Amino acid sequence: MLQLLDGQSPSTMIHRGDYTAPAFWIDTVHLTFDLDPAKTRVLNKMTLRRNPDVPAQALKLDGEELNLARVLVNGQGTSFKLEGSRLVLENLPAEGSFDLEIFTTCAPIKNTKLMGLYVSNDSFFTQCEAEGFRRITYFLDRPDVMANYTVTLRADKAKYPVLLSNGNLVDSGAMEGTGNEGRHFATWVDPHKKPSYLFALVAGQLVCREQRITSRGGKDHLLQIYVRQGDMDKTEHAMNSLMASVVWDEARFGLPLDLERFMIVATSDFNMGAMENKGLNIFNTKYVLASQATATDADFSNIESVVGHEYFHNWSGNRVTCRDWFQLSLKEGLTVFRDQEFSQDLCREASARAVKRIEDVRVLRTAQFPEDAGPMAHPVRPDSYLEISNFYTVTIYEKGAEVVRMMQTLVGRDGFAKGMTLYFERHDGQAVTCDDFAQAIADANPTSELARLLPQFKHWYSQAGTPHLKGAGQYDAQARTYTLSFEQSCAALPGQTANEPFVLPVSIGLVSALGDAQPMQAQGQEAASGTSHLFVMTQANESITFVNVDEEPVPSILRGFSAPVVLDFEYTDGQLITLLANDPDPFNRWEAAQRLSLRNAIELIVAPADITGAKAINDAYIDAMRHVLRHPTLDAAFKELVLTLPSETYIAEQLAVVDPQRIHAVRESMRTQLAVALADDWQWALETHSANGAYQPDPVSSGRRALAGMALTNLCLAARESGDATWPGQALQRFKDADNMTNRANALHALVNTGHELAAPALARFHAFFKNEELVLDKWFAMQAGACDRGGQILPAVRQLMKHADFSMRNPNRARSVIFSYCNANPAAFHRADAAGYQFWSDRVIELDATNPQVAARLARALDRWKRLAEPYRSAAREAIERVAAKTNLSNDVREVITRALAD
Repeated sequence: MLQLLDGQSPSTMIHRGDYTAPAFWIDTVHLTFDLDPAKTRVLNKMTLRRNPDVPAQALKLDGEELNLARVLVNGQGTSFKLEGSRLVLENLPAEGSFDLEIFTTCAPIKNTKLMGLYVSNDSFFTQCEAEGFRRITYFLDRPDVMANYTVTLRADKAKYPVLLSNGNLVDSGAMEGTGNEGRHFATWVDPHKKPSYLFALVAGQLVCREQRITSRGGKDHLLQIYVRQGDMDKTEHAMNSLMASVVWDEARFGLPLDLERFMIVATSDFNMGAMENKGLNIFNTKYVLASQATATDADFSNIESVVGHEYFHNWSGNRVTCRDWFQLSLKEGLTVFRDQEFSQDLCREASARAVKRIEDVRVLRTAQFPEDAGPMAHPVRPDSYLEISNFYTVTIYEKGAEVVRMMQTLVGRDGFAKGMTLYFERHDGQAVTCDDFAQAIADANPTSELARLLPQFKHWYSQAGTPHLKGAGQYDAQARTYTLSFEQSCAALPGQTANEPFVLPVSIGLVSALGDAQPMQAQGQEAASGTSHLFVMTQANESITFVNVDEEPVPSILRGFSAPVVLDFEYTDGQLITLLANDPDPFNRWEAAQRLSLRNAIELIVAPADITGAKAINDAYIDAMRHVLRHPTLDAAFKELVLTLPSETYIAEQLAVVDPQRIHAVRESMRTQLAVALADDWQWALETHSANGAYQPDPVSSGRRALAGMALTNLCLAARESGDATWPGQALQRFKDADNMTNRANALHALVNTGHELAAPALARFHAFFKNEELVLDKWFAMQAGACDRGGQILPAVRQLMKHADFSMRNPNRARSVIFSYCNANPAAFHRADAAGYQFWSDRVIELDATNPQVAARLARALDRWKRLAEPYRSAAREAIERVAAKTNLSNDVREVITRALAD
């Protein structure tokens, strides 16, 4: 991170413009750990030298919750002082390198923050990104200080037979001498320089799955996945995903595995999804463990994606890292883009690639767009922060990935690969900036639109907010031309200057009223070879005219979601149905269905009349959905996406004033009407897609199971209206008979979310069967906390779940499964008129903040958008936020979120 200036408190805002290079470089680090849960001893021997480009000054090392025992310079005692949490040394050699030795102790067993060195299930783990290494030893804990590490771990062999750290194992064995009976050691050397946030160690009783591979370059490597006893049978998919990642990165970008071995370790106590520590990735068990009996199709897909993501960081994040934490998207946005491309490239069918793209965009629009419009809005490259942990956001990750994707769109797939090659040639082993990456892509493609527009394109890094693109079409029958006019706008954050126009790559197609894709020829240009045209918009207002257009077309705009913007185009229902039925672009086909659904919902939500018994959807919409469901060639996964209504959260974002209960009532009315009107079609879909043979988590099979699960839920929903017990009984039987977790969870979901009385015995049976499977129990908790609320029963159920013997607030996965499922993912149950949901939220934020501020800060964001709520929710939400703000000892993590939420 950036160093605090003298006199600053730990809660001082850090600004990107204040960056200065470190006053010292650290060349080598030798760490020796004597591991003990109550008192771990850490001997840190470093070789340092002054940075000649920075004026001479004292060495200030970061540290938190450390007990300092000894400081030596070149083997001799030296004067030092502690300034807050910092160790300050002033009398250091003026020239040349010098040795610094620091001996400290810490208490991993008491580390509930899960940052630094901590104990989980009697094993040691570390998490150092972003600022956890300072909780292990005093250090220049910032990403632009890169050093070579040698690490020796010592521990009781019976308790901790496995000792792991970054790099290559160079020595190990029994310790000798009095007092070392039963103890052993392992020494690891990392051949690559790295910043401290990539340091890792693991020690415990673990078992290992191994796979030896030979790279395209002919080098042999050992891949290892370490898990607890009893979990080995759930690691095959993770290993297969890791092998596929190694192959893909070398084939697509020419980036080989650069270590003798690559290790993944799974732990159940982890704040994040996974961490890309050099050669020793530490994962949340959620993204490693999977079997047919315990993991859903979504779990298998997420494991593939996250394993790929962390492996790809080996180059985009580790070999080239961030100069400072403001550049976080340099590694995260790029690597999210890489893992998205990886998952798409693994799809054999074009339809599966399209489904993956739609799923990624859905995350962006339901999570990142609201963030862009809320109090925590920030550019992809932020300008300031109070607590860096709060900026591991969907803006940094998902929007950052879209910025990288636009670069690829502007230079082409091959051009982007050339740019990646130049980037690593220039910056291997360095800590650099987002500008350095963009420059490399442009320089490798000097004649591209990106190179020509690079200064303006960089607005995507510096300007916050989601651009709005307003479009209108005009057909001239006599001239046989069709003109699309566009206006882009993006409101600046409070206190900031007006945003400049963005570079917007807008992919356009034209579809005839009969559904034919039309050839594209823009005025003044040669006829295009295909039926799509890339219009690169750079001004606030621009237009493009297409010639030789024989009839008025329906425009298909933003194909493939070519730019992360909100498109405002006044399509008629008929035009949307034409796109839904005929657009060759799958994304816009799905988008047409979303627009139809949203239009139906909003019309009823804003209507002054009582919505009880109102018809929320028209016959044309029902017929369109029936056409999709029965379509003979559309992929089942695509059908499931089209038939899924926009979420309550996404609907809320389209409204100026939000009444959560009215939104819920309208959406539930729409769901029920679709369930009843398409009852025969749902039965056909269930019967057609239920038989899939032996379980495989591939996209086609997963899509069939998803559509069958949706059909079963809708049949139970229709049965609730009719009082018929047939389909709930069928759901219970399918739950009992299921041979995989996806089908079992789908059947249970059908009962729980339709509120049927058979849900209770099914839930009890589920718990009894999976009571020893932590990740499956997380599903059990989450399904109940996130269930459809009928009569306000969910909050009392959540309170009871927190008293369950299997619930633990200290485990982030379990806390998320109950508290986050309720507060963040169940708006109708959370936004209660009696404010009880908000009271529960404030209590939990304060409770979590005392032990794990990172998790607490993420929960605190559940009320980010409180100002848009209708009364009485708005006033009650503010009172709850103020209650949290009144707590005097809040962490910086929570304080920043709450302060921003309350700001005018």
